[in-house]
Amino acid sequence: MTTHPDAPAALFDLITRYREAVEQVIIGKADRVQLAITVLLAGGHLLLEDVPGVGKTVLAKTLARAMAADVNRIQFTPDMLPSDVTGVAIYNQRNNEFEFQPGPVFANIVIGDEINRASPKTQSALLECMEERQVSVDGVTHRLSEPFTVFATQNPSEMEGTYPLPEAQRDRFMARVSMGYPDRGAELAMLEGRDRVDPLAQLQPVVSAAQIREAISQVQGIFVAGSVKQYIVDLARATREHEAVRVGVSPRATLHLLRAGKASAAVAGRNYVVPDDIRNLLVPVFAHRLVLGTRGGRAASSFADAARVLEQIARQVPAPTGA
Repeated sequence: MTTHPDAPAALFDLITRYREAVEQVIIGKADRVQLAITVLLAGGHLLLEDVPGVGKTVLAKTLARAMAADVNRIQFTPDMLPSDVTGVAIYNQRNNEFEFQPGPVFANIVIGDEINRASPKTQSALLECMEERQVSVDGVTHRLSEPFTVFATQNPSEMEGTYPLPEAQRDRFMARVSMGYPDRGAELAMLEGRDRVDPLAQLQPVVSAAQIREAISQVQGIFVAGSVKQYIVDLARATREHEAVRVGVSPRATLHLLRAGKASAAVAGRNYVVPDDIRNLLVPVFAHRLVLGTRGGRAASSFADAARVLEQIARQVPAPTGA
């Protein structure tokens, strides 16, 4: 891949270096890696959903390991409390006052493993963190570090011991991706190269938290034509008017699609967004937020159903030309 002449070369080189480091561990999933990096550069959060053992946590850990930053992993369980995530104020007898003990959410990258095994009450502890980059405990607000990204994994909702993520929680994730099973060649390469050596353990950081923070700032300045912004709004409004959709995407989702489009342009080596950036991100950014109507008296809001609706919308809403 070559950078566009108008693209900031230093930004593209940093992205390429980071992507290549991650792909040393995640083999045969270039599109998933690209989406994850896009979400990171857009300042968003990523939800990885699939059956156990297909590499959801490995992808999250690899993205974290390739960056020299503060990283915490939270293994969500049914008995967890919100304070186990955010932290708690503890009384200090020496100075007769309460002191705040930060929880594991205070990091640049938070890996939330099997997030839907925790109760909705505990899941809600992440709402303020993910949207406002802060934690409020006993009336005191504590700012989180920048950059701050949550890479959360979850098992399919029909599996035992899971709680469905509340709509407000899903809406805070910029994108959702399924890892899927590897193809035959990638799975064979895993057997030949990883039975004795763990490539993740050998991975060294190639970028710093400060560099990612600067990259996020540069991505925000990428140009988006007015016609592309109108295209984003038309796609969002179409989800609210579609006959199969009971609850369409929120204005937050519209903003997330814009930000992800900018990051996608940066990953491609451009300093402007094209309609294909938006079209390619439509399903990852919108599908997990849709609440579909009922079919035969039961909810019909699976990710696959939502993706089909969005593919239909993408065919119906005309993309701008010459943008």
